[in-house]
This record gives sequence, structure tokens and C-alpha cells, in this order.
Amino acid sequence: MDTLRLEPIRNVAILSNAGAGKTSLSEAMLYVGGAIPMLGSVTQGTTVSDFEPEELRHRHSTSTSLLQFTWNHTTINLIDPPGALDLLGEPLAALQAADAVIVILSGTMGVRTELARLWTRIKELDLPCLVFVNGLDKEGASFENALETCRKQLGCTPIPMTVPVNQGMNLDGVLDVRHEKLVRSGPSSAKVEHAQMSDELEQILSGMRKQLMEAVAESGESLLESYLTQGALSQEDLLQGLRRDIQTHQFLPVYAGSALQNVGVWSLLDAIVALLPSPSERGVTHPWHGIHPETHEDYERKGSLQEPFSAYVFKTIIDPFVGRLSYCRVLSGTVQAESTVLNPAKHVREKLGHFYRVLGKRHVAVDSARGGEIVAIGKLKDTQTGDTLCHESAPIYYPMLNLPKPILSFAIEAKSKTDIDKVSLGLHKLIEEDPTLAFSRNAETKEMVLSGMGQFHIDVALEKLHRKFGADVILHTPKIPYRETLKTKSQAQGRYKKQTGGHGQYGDCWLEVAPLPRGNGYRFENRVVGGVIPRNFIPAVEKGVLEAMHEGPLSGFPVVDVQVAVYDGSYHVVDSSEMSFKIAGSMAFKKAVETAHPVLLEPVMTVVIDTPTDAVGAVMGDLSARRGRILSVNAHDQAEQITALVPLAELLRYATSLNAMTGGRGSYVMDFAQYDEVPRELAAKVIERQKAEGQAATAH
Repeated sequence: MDTLRLEPIRNVAILSNAGAGKTSLSEAMLYVGGAIPMLGSVTQGTTVSDFEPEELRHRHSTSTSLLQFTWNHTTINLIDPPGALDLLGEPLAALQAADAVIVILSGTMGVRTELARLWTRIKELDLPCLVFVNGLDKEGASFENALETCRKQLGCTPIPMTVPVNQGMNLDGVLDVRHEKLVRSGPSSAKVEHAQMSDELEQILSGMRKQLMEAVAESGESLLESYLTQGALSQEDLLQGLRRDIQTHQFLPVYAGSALQNVGVWSLLDAIVALLPSPSERGVTHPWHGIHPETHEDYERKGSLQEPFSAYVFKTIIDPFVGRLSYCRVLSGTVQAESTVLNPAKHVREKLGHFYRVLGKRHVAVDSARGGEIVAIGKLKDTQTGDTLCHESAPIYYPMLNLPKPILSFAIEAKSKTDIDKVSLGLHKLIEEDPTLAFSRNAETKEMVLSGMGQFHIDVALEKLHRKFGADVILHTPKIPYRETLKTKSQAQGRYKKQTGGHGQYGDCWLEVAPLPRGNGYRFENRVVGGVIPRNFIPAVEKGVLEAMHEGPLSGFPVVDVQVAVYDGSYHVVDSSEMSFKIAGSMAFKKAVETAHPVLLEPVMTVVIDTPTDAVGAVMGDLSARRGRILSVNAHDQAEQITALVPLAELLRYATSLNAMTGGRGSYVMDFAQYDEVPRELAAKVIERQKAEGQAATAH
């Protein structure tokens, strides 16, 4: 263990609810660590990690920052992703590169949806974790309430490692339980003072120290025996026990303080170095698992420098002026800048560009990288977020990121026709940076559609599109891909006859149309007997039917779930042709559908909503108002999971409504379920609107 800890690297992701002070804490850690000369401010736009124009404008992180600095002879790679629920893909990707996590809890709020979902992922990855309770200088802040939050909402046993002194507006220090010291600090100096304690503080510290020792001793037989015989644990035994218990999640170490006032930050930095695992330690207990890209055999890397080189790309940044930067966690081996490696996912060789250490927007070139390090690599051509890089002679492929799917979509239209190519190119580049965005062209509605995790996500993407690529768009509510179908059987004749001198055109067929069960699409039958239509013309009839199905009689939407049978007709020896029977088939189908009681169908989605218990009633009532049908309600700790079937037309702005109902604590995912009939009164409105749009387009 001690030998392994000589490896002076810690890779730590820092996560929180939006607004809990994550960026401010990162800033304070850089300040105490000596990486910056003074504390920056989020409100003034002077922090190291928030430097993009969108972040300065919104006063919120919108992209993952990498903060690399040295403290106590250890390189700390701090991965600082945004905390907003709309940008959940960023912290989920960051966790793939981390060996441990710092979770920030606000002293005035509990665990919101974004952090609850990240906590689930932290447990899945079995990542060691420390908690920092921030904002204890604010009125109404409570360290005790935060400890209770750890018990109830995170499901862990919290152990205070520091205790706030003069909690509230007069907060000026913490009692460090492991070091048995009163640590005072403030925003005007990066130095800390180990001050004298009053008898009252000595008594509080003694009680906390005893609680810590008992928790550590109870987790191991040898430590328990030492504690019972000696009445205490040595500093070394306590340290070793803490390291082990943090990695095995016996309890959750909790630190107190204020990032803005620079209180409690020294103790947290000390814990990162002393208690959290190095890459080698993590690699021994949790090897990186991958597969051979060709044989699909399972392989693993433990992070050793003696193993072949492999790396994982967890973040991509594309700038029109700087080019592409790929943030890579080197998982094993060593690699030199300008080397050629393999990207097994794309089956291409990549020439590595320059390597950089990163502190916000500052980059310092380095010559090489080795297992456990995080570097930015310049100008990779084909490699994207989630890809693996490896040595050609020892290929390995690590699993891709499992990121949430977009839930909010807008139709977009370039403000200028000259911007159409810029919009398409720019959005594809932004999706390389952020895979939780999606961009497509809907062949049916002829719209460009941009999808994201929420309104804020879409807004930030369009701001970047304007800044980086000079393209502006207009947002519209996307068109719903309605369908049309039949309620009853019907028959009709299609007879096409045209004489133009010489050979004419003649095709004649009778069709029967009938409804199929929902979701069965289309079926065509040939029931012609006696050769009234030659066999070679039957495919032409079907072609005509298929073309006619593209536009139904109600509003021009595609016709689905229909069985079509050709059963009679006639032909002319000279004038009949494939074209004439194709036209006759189209005519017959249109006539038959018009008399088969056509109805409008709409897409219905399966929606899974996670909501706090206190908002369940409001959410369920809202779903009913949206014509939703509740399928199930399941309890999960302090939240409920509601599964429902809801028409897509009622969900176009649902993300905004759910945020309002749940105070930003709710979230949802949805997938297509089925097509269902639109109620008659609503169908009439859709048909009327479609006709009006068609007339407007014709006039335009």
C-alpha cells in the first residue's frame, strides 16, 4: 500500500447539484494549492474553470473543465463538469476518467435529481467518495442537516472529518478530527493557521475523534483488537483504516466549510492526497475491462506502466481557431507525443498531436503521458468522445459511454439560406463535443430537428453555434409525424385510359382495402384469377398503391396498418403498360381509402418520470390532463417512478413543465411505444391546421 501511494497522482471528479458551489470550491482548491494568486468569483466571471462566453453569460458551468495542479508533492487532476440536469451527460462522462469523487452538498438544500442520478452511477462504478458540505457561512445553513441528508438521501453512514466553528455568518474555521487541530483560514490568504482551542472546542473534538476511531475500528478485526486493548488507534492505523473503509464504502467521510470564505478547503485537499486512491491502487482493485476488437475476447488493464498503452477519450472540445482537443485518461502503459496509435472503434490509425497539461483554458505542452495521467491531445482526426486509443500490437476496446437520450426537440430553420451548410456542419461538430445532443433531418416532415436534454441545453448549443460557426437559427415546435389508417373495409375501381394517337394508355383494377391490427404496417395480396390482369402488371399495381400510401385523404399523412388486395380488372393487349397499371392502382387505392372511414393516428410514447414524493400528485394530475395513461407507480427512497403512455403531441415542452412542478428535482426519459387514434375533436383541429399550413405554403 505504501509503495503504491508513492505514485503522486489523484484523478478526482467533483460533482454537485446546480448551485451548490462546485465551481467556487474548485477555485478555492486551486487557491489553497498555490495554482492561482487570488480567489476568482463566479458572479464576476473570473474563475479558472468557467471561461467560455456562455458560462460567463449564464453564471453557470456549461462544459467540463480540467484543472491540473500540484499540492503536497501530488498532481491533482480535478475534473469539473457542469451541475445542471440538462447537462447530465458531462458529469457521467467525467466519472469514466476518475478514480474517486468529491460530492458537494449545500448546507441549505438536499439532494436534487441531477445529483441523485449521478450518485446511482457513482455506486455502479464503485468509486470512493468524500463529501464536502459547502456554504456553511450562510444564514440557515446546517451541517447537521447535511449529515442527515447523507443518511436518508444517499443511504450512507456519514462520519464528520471536520466540524464547522461558528457555523453561520461568523464561520472562520473547522475542527480537523484526523489531525486534532483547529484550522482557521479566510478568503484573503491561501495560508492556514493551526490555532489554539478553547476547552469547549477540545471537548467537541474529543467526541468526534472517538466517533471516528470507533467507526474505523469496527470495520476490521485487527484494528478493533488494537482499539479495545489500547483505547485508541495510532495515527498510522487510523490512516490505513480510513483508506480501506473509503474504498469499501464502510462509511462516508464528510468535510465542512465554505468555498467563498476559503474555510475547510485545506482539510479537503489533505484528504484527497492522504485518503483517496492513486491510479495504481484503483487499478489493482478495479481493473479496466475491455475486449479485443477482432476476437472479442475479454481483456483487462490494471494501470501498470509495463502494460501496453491504452487510453480513453472522455471529452472533446472543437474550436474553429484552436482545432480539436481530446481529453484522454491514459489507462495503461506510456506514449510519446506525435506517436501513431490505433482507434479500434473506427478501425483507423491516429497520429497523436501535441500533449498538454490543462488548467482551465491554459495549456502547457508535455512530451509524453503514462498510465494514470490525464492529458489533452491535439488534432486527432477521427477520434471522438467515448473512443479508445491503444497500441497497434495490443489492441483493446473499452465500452462506450452510456449516456442519456435527448428528450426535448425543436425544428430549426437557418435564418439565412446561406447559413444552411454552416448550421449542419456546426451542429455536427457540437455533437462531437456533446453526444447528448442529436441532430437529424426528418424525411417525412422535411424539417431539421435538434434534440437535447432540456431548454437550457438547447439554448447553450445554439449560442455556441452562433459564436463558433457564425450560424443563427429560428426555433419552431417540431411537426408531429401523424399517420392515417382505416376503420372499415372498402372496394374501389381505378381505371386509367388515355388515347393520344398511336399507342394509348390503359389500366383497370379493382382493389379491396381493409384495416390491419395496429403496428402491422402494410400487406398486399394478389387475388386475380382467370388472367383478367396479366401477372406481369400486378407489381405495377402495388407500386401505385405504395406511392398513394405516402399521402392519405385526411391531411396528407402516410397511410399505415392496411391490407390491400387486387381482385379484378381488365387490360388492353396493345395499350396496357406498367405505367398505366401503376396509375390505376394509385387511383383505386385513393378512392377506396376515402370510403373506408379514414382516421388520424398519433405517436404515443412510454414515459418514465422520476419525481419527489411531494410532487407525485401534481405530476399525475398533469399527465392525465395531457391524455396520459398511468401504467405503474413505484417508490424509490424519497422519490417515486411513474411510468405512463402519453401522446407525443402533449410532450413537446414537457421538460419545462416538469421542472416547474418539481422545483427542478424531476426528470424523465421517453421512448416510442405505439400509434393510437386521435380523439375526433382533436383530429379535426389537426386536419384544419394542416390544411391551413398547406394553403400558406402554396401561397408563399
